[in-house]
Amino acid sequence: MKRSYIVLALVWPLFSATPTVKVRIGGQTSTIPLERYTAAVLGGETSVFRSPEAQRAMAVAARTYAVYMRGRHSAEGFDLCSTTHCQRLDQAAITSGIEAAVRATRGELLWYQGQPAFTPYSLECGGKTEDVDAVWPDLAASYLPAHADPWCRRRPTSDWRWPATGDQLRNALLRAQLRSPRVIESITIASRTPSGRAATLLLNGGGESLRISASAFRFAIGRTEGFNSVRSDLYEVQRLDRNFVFVGKGSGHGAGLCQHGAEAMAMAGKSYREILAFYYPGAEVGTSARAIPWQRRSSGSFSLLSVSPDQDSGVLEIARRAAATVASRTHWPVPPGLEIRVYPDLDTFRNATGEPGWVAAHSEGNRIDLQPVSALRTRGVLESTLAHELSHIMLEGRASPNLPLWFREGLVGYLTGERSPAPLHAPSDVDLRQTDDQRKARRAYSDATGTVTKLVAAYGETRVVAWVTRGLPPEAAAASSRPAATNKK
Repeated sequence: MKRSYIVLALVWPLFSATPTVKVRIGGQTSTIPLERYTAAVLGGETSVFRSPEAQRAMAVAARTYAVYMRGRHSAEGFDLCSTTHCQRLDQAAITSGIEAAVRATRGELLWYQGQPAFTPYSLECGGKTEDVDAVWPDLAASYLPAHADPWCRRRPTSDWRWPATGDQLRNALLRAQLRSPRVIESITIASRTPSGRAATLLLNGGGESLRISASAFRFAIGRTEGFNSVRSDLYEVQRLDRNFVFVGKGSGHGAGLCQHGAEAMAMAGKSYREILAFYYPGAEVGTSARAIPWQRRSSGSFSLLSVSPDQDSGVLEIARRAAATVASRTHWPVPPGLEIRVYPDLDTFRNATGEPGWVAAHSEGNRIDLQPVSALRTRGVLESTLAHELSHIMLEGRASPNLPLWFREGLVGYLTGERSPAPLHAPSDVDLRQTDDQRKARRAYSDATGTVTKLVAAYGETRVVAWVTRGLPPEAAAASSRPAATNKK
């Protein structure tokens, strides 16, 4: 792969060698590898699972949730807590099966339009998953619709029943600092969500009528009476003597993956990818960005993929001119089937390519991955970046197999107008390939360009360009390790 470098603000390296998260565990903040964190979540959240495929589905969901929610507690100095507020961790409960599930899905996330998806899950949905808007109204997540889940109903114990007096309910509401009538004489489900769950309740009594969110009501009751009381919002309310009886199904909010349903799917032979596709339809599994809504425009040898093709279509003409200039200078043909992908934002570019924010473009084969055109234009590097990457593609299509990396990089830099002083010797491949240290990488590319510039001064451009197919002669390789001649005495 080839890269073009620019300076941009650095952001969290999602695809660094060992991604980590800061977690508050027992009052202490620890930095642990993301994969270890994922295993600890499975230890704390997946006691219902026996099937390896269900565990793998949960590993992807839990890992993605951590990446999506990372920084939730940043104001407190850590990323995630170790309770169910984020995800419950239990490192002591990690089994060999859990380790195998995490290992089998290492680095995989669920993606939607190039970004990590929001991946909630619950113990059991009661036969109907919930629409995300009903639980988190501010989230736009079309991959989390309400839909029937026949798999969950294959598991026993989804139905539940819980009785309580009006005084119990009123005391629970007051302890949660919520309003309540002086006496609760009736409870009516005033509105329901798309899945049929209670959305708002009407509490009546003593001449008062009070409307309350069903989820707020459930959490208030759970904090006082235990979360096995009103287990979900999928219920009916009956009056029996002095008691209100909640008769329901499922456990939890019901959005996203249903653990009981996932287990049933796995036992029926479904793969973890099929399980995830059922519970997060429209999101895609991968180690880099997926499900970007590309639109294609084509012109001659070039195709443009963009989410805003009308806005980015000028890239095609810039690329055509740049390729023609390189071809006329080097006599290298412009290959057919060149594809330029313009990413809609910096995060999506990074997620798709694994490159840090200071890399402007990335090319591999006949494809160029490009940061947003607006960002490159603002920095005045759009034309030079395209010329650089197109030169790489044209060079690589005819390069001798043993051509040194420093020569390939340096010649492209020279041909696209980059000028650097000659270094004492050519840079190492390690320095050219690494992206952890921006300064070291930029210096290595500068040294490569300076080395080739020195060779052009000694042998001429035509001869140096011919080495691409013939290979680097011994005297040129030796010259690359000698200091440049100077007129100083």
